[in-house]
Amino acid sequence: MRKELWFGFSLMAIIIVATAVMMPPPSEWTNGHLGLLMLSLVVVAIMAGFPTAFTLMGMGMLFSWLAYRSQGPDIAIQQTLDLMVQRAYSVMTNDVLISIPLFVFMGYLVERANLIEKLFKSLHLALARIPGSLGVATLITCAVFATATGIVGAVVTLMGLLALPAMLRAGYDIRLSAGVITAGGCLGILIPPSVMLIVYGATAGVSVVQLYAGAFFPGIMLAGLYIVYVIIVAKLKPEMAPQLPDVERDIPLPRFAQVVSSSISRKVLPGIIGALKGQRNADVPMAALAGHLGIALLPLLAFVLVMGATYSAVTAPLATDDFSGLQEMGAGVAEPAGGYDAPKAPGIAEPPSAPGVQEPPAAPGVQEPPKAEGIQEPPSSQSVQEPPGAGQGVQEPPKAQGIQEPPKAQGIQEPPGAAQAVQPPPKAASDVTAKAAAAPEARPVPRSYWIAFAIGAVLLAVIYATLTFARLEIFKMLLASFFPLAMLILAVLGSIVFGLATPTEAAAVGALGGALLAAAYGRLNLEVVKESVFLTAKTSAMVCWLFVGSSIFSAAFALLGGQELVEKFVLSMDLTPIQFMLLAQFIIFILGWPLEWTEIIVIFMPIFIPLLAHFNIDPLFFGLLVALNLQTAFLSPPVAMAAFYLKGVSPPHVTLNQIFAGMMPFMAIQVIALVLLYVFPEIGLWLPKVLYN
Repeated sequence: MRKELWFGFSLMAIIIVATAVMMPPPSEWTNGHLGLLMLSLVVVAIMAGFPTAFTLMGMGMLFSWLAYRSQGPDIAIQQTLDLMVQRAYSVMTNDVLISIPLFVFMGYLVERANLIEKLFKSLHLALARIPGSLGVATLITCAVFATATGIVGAVVTLMGLLALPAMLRAGYDIRLSAGVITAGGCLGILIPPSVMLIVYGATAGVSVVQLYAGAFFPGIMLAGLYIVYVIIVAKLKPEMAPQLPDVERDIPLPRFAQVVSSSISRKVLPGIIGALKGQRNADVPMAALAGHLGIALLPLLAFVLVMGATYSAVTAPLATDDFSGLQEMGAGVAEPAGGYDAPKAPGIAEPPSAPGVQEPPAAPGVQEPPKAEGIQEPPSSQSVQEPPGAGQGVQEPPKAQGIQEPPKAQGIQEPPGAAQAVQPPPKAASDVTAKAAAAPEARPVPRSYWIAFAIGAVLLAVIYATLTFARLEIFKMLLASFFPLAMLILAVLGSIVFGLATPTEAAAVGALGGALLAAAYGRLNLEVVKESVFLTAKTSAMVCWLFVGSSIFSAAFALLGGQELVEKFVLSMDLTPIQFMLLAQFIIFILGWPLEWTEIIVIFMPIFIPLLAHFNIDPLFFGLLVALNLQTAFLSPPVAMAAFYLKGVSPPHVTLNQIFAGMMPFMAIQVIALVLLYVFPEIGLWLPKVLYN
């Protein structure tokens, strides 16, 4: 029997024995013990090869029926079916999950746009002088492709077809080559747009936008650690990663570049500028010279635009709220001598309540007439005439203080002195001067800006001093392969991180961008669309069924009281937050060996999440640690899916044990990255704080 099977069966036996030892006798079982038994059986069934989603649903329904049966046997079946329908409907109404098929569809279209092959080749030539250049180019290509797709299987498979034969031809060690491809391909599950972060956010109730912002720098850190390891290995053991021969570094130049470099200069700027003058450009097309000069000046243009936008941002005056036009309620209005006995607006007469009947004129001070004997209603005949048009409607009083309506009839006059009490005092010239003096001033330029400007200027000077026509050709290849992907990544991730669109809307933009890229490179046809749609439906159905099964399983586990039993057990251990964090991450690390990330997220996260509030742990930070930790789930045998993806496309002489051996150093690097993120949490929390707090 193979070692992998021995390992799997041994692990299942350990779980079964541990459950039997720790559980009390069956006569003392409670519903909470049934929940723990359900958890153990689910892990064993998944390791035995049963489909995860349907295992979760089946176990959830069986143990839900047992829980309901203990309360009312007559309606247990009906309650179990109702629970299944309710949990499935709650998953169907989750808006966050809409982004999953859109992101997956974008990834499959980008994969078929044939950009990755060009990107790998251009990076390979650009990094030829770095030790382990093929391995470094593979890792950078994987990181870029992961940012554009987020699909681990696609990245590992494609890089196994592109990079593994090239690395083996160059004399690279099989284990190092396999480790580079599998570890780099797994970056897609951490670097946004990651499907795993969407699943965790929907499970834990954490904002997917903040998870994307938080996972960006940890993903870059992990990729950087991989690159440093490859360079160190290539430097210490050159036989494992030999340098490229000069023959493979040669780059064919266009005819005009050959003429200019041989007759004027090998450097781009002196050569093109020299060819633009005099008679020496007779044999060189002017359009080619102008076009390549524009391409060569693109870094300078980008530098000017970035530094100009940064200068405007850092020197812009701080926004201040202007309250100069506001007055305190009642300020500037003189109170009448007699005070206000009735809640009437000063200077505004109450409209007549009936045609031809007017209220007696208010005395100075706007006092209500005394309520005593002798009050007579004004006569409605000859002495008082109804103003013209009064019977046609009631006139509305003025709506603002200090704004007087012209009298509409000769017989209606406002009380004397009413308007004077409402008018605001005139503005003095000193107020205008004070307001002009209080205008916000531009902030001084910080020193960090000038430091960044100086560093950028030095880098530009080095680039243009060493820019030859051969390097310009490499730069053109990078532009043709990386620039479209960069625009797609900025459109998707930028709109999410900066709050311009929700993940679902950004995923729709990404799907459209993937289709446009495939069309631009002539790869969009009916067969490609059909295959991409089929694979998208297959992947999305798997994830959504997992959510349905997880929802039913979690409901059954909570119904049995398993969550409460786990919480009591953990709290009885009297752990500190650090100890709880170490225990949780260790459990997730161990679970990554027999289980995939999907099972760990949907089964065990609902157990850990309720405990975070007790230990005062941020669910966002916990999610970033989990995402980094679950990188090991793809590299740890026996269920190391990245190894099986690579084995499926590798030459026959590359064995599975060699692939497993090559992944082990990268698993150790993942643990180091996990420790760094825990010790320096700002690596993951700085960007969400800057953008959303």
